[in-house]
Amino acid sequence: MIVARNLAFMLIFYGGSVPFVLLSPVAALFGQRAMLRYARGWFGFHGWATRVLLGIVTRVEGDPHLFEPVLYAVKHQSMYETIELSRLLKRPAIVMKQELAAIPVWGWAARRYGVIVVDREASASALRRMLREARVALEAGRSILIFPEGTRVRPGEQPPLKAGFAGLYQMLKLPVVPIALDSGRVWPRKGWKRPGVVTIRFGEAVPPGSPRKQAEAVVHAAINALE
Repeated sequence: MIVARNLAFMLIFYGGSVPFVLLSPVAALFGQRAMLRYARGWFGFHGWATRVLLGIVTRVEGDPHLFEPVLYAVKHQSMYETIELSRLLKRPAIVMKQELAAIPVWGWAARRYGVIVVDREASASALRRMLREARVALEAGRSILIFPEGTRVRPGEQPPLKAGFAGLYQMLKLPVVPIALDSGRVWPRKGWKRPGVVTIRFGEAVPPGSPRKQAEAVVHAAINALE
């Protein structure tokens, strides 16, 4: 049954995503607002496919802070939360690694949606560019979503936070809302996806202006609360 669910998901979701991506330049011609609405259609398609085809559902805990721009700091265990949080939250601008933004057509569409591209080398110029793009998103009333550990990890792994998170926190002066999750239990990096419940837990907001080490410690503990 699990194999059949996975094959159906690959056929329907990934197959159905191809025309979404190929038609995204048409949506982009009508501006970013149209692109955001178009992307929400794809996010909804993903939500339907994971729920109906894979049997994966989301349980939300805590306050998502939808009505104010914040900096979301998110645990990253699978592709699931990247799309699911885009569906649940209010048009967040996601900090995305440069390699993904370079994918033909899809990367272009992601830039039109308003992602913030980050260079893994975290050079000074890369951090300045990331900050500029984050401020553009904030001027449009959007929150920022970052995976502060820098990469997708397996359940139980708790790497230290990358420097980019502290840079955004200190310069943007936004509250930080940490998000813990356990998607890796049902959506492993390798192997079949399994039916189950993914908990997405919004932690207490960290106010702007806290000392860097203190903010990093609180956020690191909060995003790993379900480990």
